[in-house]
Amino acid sequence: MHRTVAQSRQRGMSFIGLIVMGVLVVSIFAIGGQSLPIFMEYQAIHKAANKAAHEGTTVPEVRAIFDRAGAIDNISSVKGQDLEVTKNGDKIVVSYKYAREVPLVGPAYLVYRFHGQTQ
Repeated sequence: MHRTVAQSRQRGMSFIGLIVMGVLVVSIFAIGGQSLPIFMEYQAIHKAANKAAHEGTTVPEVRAIFDRAGAIDNISSVKGQDLEVTKNGDKIVVSYKYAREVPLVGPAYLVYRFHGQTQ
């Protein structure tokens, strides 16, 4: 049997390539695992802000409603006093802005900055 050069070439991933791919996959899962609770908290903050904007009529009342919802949903990044409460016509608009950090390696951090407002 006579093999040509193209037929005898190896195909696939080398061991070093496999190690690099494994490190990348583990890193993605580690960062994703730490980021998922941050995004779930963002959803809870947005839900609590909407609830406070629809149910409250005064600034202290809106902040108190948000704090009660935050206690139920375990919100720690934003408190009622951090909210900016304004009135747009006859609707109450609640705005919020905050940042969360995920430590990576040594002095490196992944920073998420969130801001939003109710409609």
